[in-house]
Amino acid sequence: MTHYEFIAAETDVGKRIDSFLTENSAGMTRSAVQKLIENGSVLINEKIASKNYKLRIGDNINMTIPDPQLPEAKPENIPLEIVYEDEDLLVVNKPKNMVVHPAPGNYSGTLVNALLYHCGESLSGINGVLRPGIVHRIDKDTSGLLIVAKNDFSHRLLAEQIKEHSFTRKYKSIVYGNLKNDEGTINAPIGRHPVDRKKMTVTLKNSREAVTHYKVLERFNGFTFVELTLETGRTHQIRVHMSYIGHPVAGDPVYGPKKVITSLGGQCLHAYYISFVHPRTGDILTLSSDLPAYFNDFLHSVE
Repeated sequence: MTHYEFIAAETDVGKRIDSFLTENSAGMTRSAVQKLIENGSVLINEKIASKNYKLRIGDNINMTIPDPQLPEAKPENIPLEIVYEDEDLLVVNKPKNMVVHPAPGNYSGTLVNALLYHCGESLSGINGVLRPGIVHRIDKDTSGLLIVAKNDFSHRLLAEQIKEHSFTRKYKSIVYGNLKNDEGTINAPIGRHPVDRKKMTVTLKNSREAVTHYKVLERFNGFTFVELTLETGRTHQIRVHMSYIGHPVAGDPVYGPKKVITSLGGQCLHAYYISFVHPRTGDILTLSSDLPAYFNDFLHSVE
């Protein structure tokens, strides 16, 4: 819970309590303040405030904001393409347009909802009630392989591999233009965009190291088919890096050109290969998946 305490000054006399708290509580809307007053979370001189109360000099005002109550993800019978599964983990082939975990605006139809139905309570709890089992993520419009931990032991050891960069993840993509070199490395730090906070960007300010390796698989007129290997795993890393070098991912509505290829329904990016050490057995697990239909269709259209 968060607590605020104020003393009404001479300049506050006659102000309605909701107006006063809206002015003095950074980021809170008037409707949110009014709801707190209605719920009895605002006290004036140790008594529950009425919504029409007008301040007097020296009034002691206490407001308590309760911690947000996160909804729990619910099991949903959504088909999953499971590439590998044992008692410690599973690897799923996530389809395009599926959100990985619940978030505001997307509390159902996610991969987590499907996993809860498939696995029951056998998912690690390290990332909380909305992200059970989720060790790493891929974007909603990116398809491909994703590892899910069934217990905390596996989750911790898998997360360590990602942190130590010993966890191999390869993607295939179609990008705009013709890359100059057949292969190369993009080493450019990524951080939050200074203006559009929903976007990431290459920046030296408040950023983290980001390294992507690319290899040309085939060249077409206006597009290049590439394989991309992540050395680090930053948010939107491949999409940001390819845009940074002038070859954004085809169909990317955020980092690509303004005229988006709408038929792709998002970026043409598939996580096709994953290799890691099994947390319990110590064996190396290497898994791959075929290109999905949307990717193949576009690939044939640019040949």
